[in-house]
Amino acid sequence: MEWARLITTKRFGLEELYLRSHDSRTEFQRDYDRLIFSPPFRRLQNKTQVFPLPGSVFVHNRLTHSLEVSCIGRSIANVVGSGLAQRHPEMADKFSEIGTIVATACLAHDLGNPPFGHSGENAIGTFFSEGKGQEYRKKLKVSDDMWRDLEMFEGNANTFRLLTHTFVGRREGGFVFTYPTLASIVKYPFQSIYAEPGKQKFGFFVSDMSNYERIANDLGIIRNPHNPDKYARYPLVFIVEAADDICYELMDIEDAFKLKITTYEDTVALLMGYMDERRRKRAEMIFEKVVDKNERIAYLRSTVMGMMVDGVSKVFLDNEEKILNGEFEGSLIDALPGELGDAYRKCVRFSFDNIYKSHMVVDIELAGYKIISELIDLIMNAVFEPDKAYSKQLLSRIPGQYDVRAEDDYLRVQSVLDYISGMTDIYALDLYSKINGMSLPRI
Repeated sequence: MEWARLITTKRFGLEELYLRSHDSRTEFQRDYDRLIFSPPFRRLQNKTQVFPLPGSVFVHNRLTHSLEVSCIGRSIANVVGSGLAQRHPEMADKFSEIGTIVATACLAHDLGNPPFGHSGENAIGTFFSEGKGQEYRKKLKVSDDMWRDLEMFEGNANTFRLLTHTFVGRREGGFVFTYPTLASIVKYPFQSIYAEPGKQKFGFFVSDMSNYERIANDLGIIRNPHNPDKYARYPLVFIVEAADDICYELMDIEDAFKLKITTYEDTVALLMGYMDERRRKRAEMIFEKVVDKNERIAYLRSTVMGMMVDGVSKVFLDNEEKILNGEFEGSLIDALPGELGDAYRKCVRFSFDNIYKSHMVVDIELAGYKIISELIDLIMNAVFEPDKAYSKQLLSRIPGQYDVRAEDDYLRVQSVLDYISGMTDIYALDLYSKINGMSLPRI
């Protein structure tokens, strides 16, 4: 792949107007601003990240997580951009833009995730793989590839769909983002049928595959040299992924401490594990002046984040050629050497064993699973039996942008999932309560 082709201002859905911006903003800044002011981005404030939405203690939701990922992603991209500009001075202007491209992709990376965290994804997939959705397998005219999309419903693929799909009454090209911004979001550039066994991760649904191919062909994204059924990753995807992983892991540990799921001693030990002797002594000096434990944890976390930014930036620059050739395997964090990589992996193991299995997390996942499963069941019944009296009432609640009356069965199902995945936790709970007669609207 070649940087000269990989960074372009061409917009999806407005290819015939391939022009430079006429205002003071660059095209990539316009992507960023457009996303910030969009309803799907605002709805992230009421979507669960890991822990239940805040009560007396404020923890991260999808919105605050995305904002923090964007900050870290921009920092990594700026370091990488400076390094690339020194190597390829003729491309310096383009490399100065990758901080904005990555920041926007980071803001958008969770837009397609349904309510209630990962349990929402699981609820949708298992509805079709082992739940009531299996009854539709023989009834609907859906290919094996399309059905696999439903059984393996994936928030990453749904994000690409949300950003590029033309909803009813909306403009062509979805958000009409630039090609590089869209490509930076697709962490798994292949269909669900090519997902690795046991890893239900893929980048785009069958219905949206041609959209990705259009972008990939224009940017010169090559096929994976080890598997021609897959594409190689767009280079900036590695930065978006690293920023997400850094924030996900470190902020979950800080949140767990605030919620008293983990002890102060365990939290300090995990974060100190990233540091060499010099940094540990500096932290101890800071602690002599700062006695507030929350402030101490925040200091350690910010220090580790800075170290991780420097570490993954160096990994990217050291492996530029492999990344452009599609030969770099794994993530940037996987390739971190020495104590930095070891400390991160230790945090991952600790979080899996002590945080993600906590009652607080499991309870919200169980509730979300129940709510999402029943909503899908009720709305699917209404969509495929629209003449029933109850169906007519339920369908009247669905906004017109969702094409639940499409002639194609697969597109009708996707419209149901578009509607449900776009809900906030609060909206989904409210709708579930009302249609089950558990609460009534106020008069």
